Amino acid sequence: MNIRQLTLLAGLALAGTPVFAFHCPADMKKIDEAMAKNPKLSDAQMTEVKKLRADGEALHKAGKHQESVDTLGKAMKILNIQ
Repeated sequence: MNIRQLTLLAGLALAGTPVFAFHCPADMKKIDEAMAKNPKLSDAQMTEVKKLRADGEALHKAGKHQESVDTLGKAMKILNIQ
């Protein structure tokens, strides 16, 4: 692999990171909006959504954007958010 290919590969790898970084806040906003509408969830589901939301935000702040998106996705599934 030459330096040109290596540079291109590194650039492509880094290009994907900001996409996930901006995805996390959008997902957190969707969760917050759904929670503000007092969804019909069991106490256990409500606790789980709150935990997943907090964990997702912590992962986002730690720069672990894919993990954040995955965690927030679990909360969104419970809330039936597309």
